Amino acid sequence: MKQSIVHIALVVRDYDEAIDFYVNKLKFELIEDTYQAEQDKRWVVVSPPGSTGVSLLLARASKAEQENFIGDQAGGRVFLFLKTDDFWRDYERMLADGINFIRPPKVQDYGTVAVFEDLYGNLWDLLQLTD
Repeated sequence: MKQSIVHIALVVRDYDEAIDFYVNKLKFELIEDTYQAEQDKRWVVVSPPGSTGVSLLLARASKAEQENFIGDQAGGRVFLFLKTDDFWRDYERMLADGINFIRPPKVQDYGTVAVFEDLYGNLWDLLQLTD
C-alpha cells in the first residue's frame, strides 16, 4: 500500500485576502483557483515554491462554527512547518514583507527556527534543518 497526504485544509475568512497573503507575502505558488458552482465555493490550492509535497487548500469558512477556528486551527500551538534551504534569506525577506515573527530565530540541535503567524494568527515554524 502507498498513501500520502495531498492537501491540508486551512480555514480562511476570505479567498482573495488569503491568496494575497500566501502568494504575495509568503511567495507561495497559486496552484489552482477553480469555482465550484454546485457548492458555491472555490477550490484554492497554494504551495511553497519548489515543493513537491503537501499543499494548502484555502477553505473559506461557510458556517458560523467554522469561523471560530479561523486563526486557531491548532489551539494556539504551531500548526504548520515551512522548511527552507536558506533560513536567513527567507527570514530577512519575510521581515521585509511585513510577516510578524512572534519568536525570534533560535539555533537548536535540529536546525534554525523562528515562529511567525499568518494573516489570521495561525502559528508557523520557519525551519532550516541541520544536515
